[in-house]
Amino acid sequence: MPLRRFARFERRKRAKLAGQHIAALLEKDDAFRRRVAGPPREAQPELVEAVEGGVVPPAADPVRVAVLAYLLRPAGWTGLVEAARAELERSVSASEEEAAERRFAALREELAAARAARAGEVEKLRTDLRAAKAEIAELRRKLHEARTRARDTQASAELLAAGAERELAAARESTAAADKELRKLRARAAQAEAAAEAAKRAAREGRNVDDVRLRMLLDTLVDAARGVRTELALPSTIGRPADVVGGQEPERTGHRALPGRVLSDSDPQLLDQLLTLPQVHLVVDGYNVTKTGYGELPLSDQRNRLVSGLGGLAAQTRAEVTCVFDGADLDAPVPVGAPRGVRVLFSNPGQTADELIGDLVRAEPPGRAVVVVSADREVADAARRAGARPAPSTLLLRRLGRS
Repeated sequence: MPLRRFARFERRKRAKLAGQHIAALLEKDDAFRRRVAGPPREAQPELVEAVEGGVVPPAADPVRVAVLAYLLRPAGWTGLVEAARAELERSVSASEEEAAERRFAALREELAAARAARAGEVEKLRTDLRAAKAEIAELRRKLHEARTRARDTQASAELLAAGAERELAAARESTAAADKELRKLRARAAQAEAAAEAAKRAAREGRNVDDVRLRMLLDTLVDAARGVRTELALPSTIGRPADVVGGQEPERTGHRALPGRVLSDSDPQLLDQLLTLPQVHLVVDGYNVTKTGYGELPLSDQRNRLVSGLGGLAAQTRAEVTCVFDGADLDAPVPVGAPRGVRVLFSNPGQTADELIGDLVRAEPPGRAVVVVSADREVADAARRAGARPAPSTLLLRRLGRS
């Protein structure tokens, strides 16, 4: 089986490419060696019998004797192989000696003929030799000059190639920078167009930023007043007929503090109580929360997971939710599928997410409940100074885990 792939080879090609494989298989496979010895046994039975008997005819080919001894492996076959090798060496040595003698005789004849040549021919040869030497010297000089010019040309070509490579690299860098700047300009243009459209729409509707803040503050005050009336059980009118009837009234419970004002940042109930405030605005530092909870995921998966969880939280609490991501290093806006009730914002080029969060907090009217979720101490301190209530990222992750 190992030799079948060589069966279709031409004889010389098989001997050249498959010789080692055949020799190795002959050495280790006795059955294969006996099968190979079958055709010689049928073609030369007398020589086979002589080799198996250990008697080699004097006129037998030593190569055939060595082959049959190796294949048949009779007693003392290594001696037959060694004798055949010695015979081949002797024949080769004798042939080499005869050839050397013939070459020596021919050389002596040629030497005698050369000595018998005419002196004029020798002189002519010497003249031709001198001319050839002069021509060779001239050719060597020209070759040296050509090599020098080739080296100079090659050096100049290498310098030009290096310069061209540097210029090409610089052109590629400038092209890449121009493409990046173009993408940024296109993004800024799209943002400017969106801002202009929003301004036009606001102007058509007769509203401005102050109106929006005033309306938001009014809604907050209305909800807060409704909550205080419910909490304190205030009467809907100044007096009722039953109020003039005498009687003892039970003691009233003390006024409960506003949710979240007396709780520490690590209290698990902090975020739940803050989300009960009327018209509360929840501002989330997006990457700060995702890297705290599941930073091993790619950024796109982090954004989708957080925004999806915030959508469920907004549906449950009816709070206004804004999630801010850092977009300073983005060449163009990334697509994010924001669920209903969740506003997703990326910071503008040259602006960090912390700065955008500060702008959102300062845009709210004084008196509205704003909660900033971030584990960054600077963001929390800035939110507290602006009148917002900071909350750590772990509380939001725990709240989303319960949902």
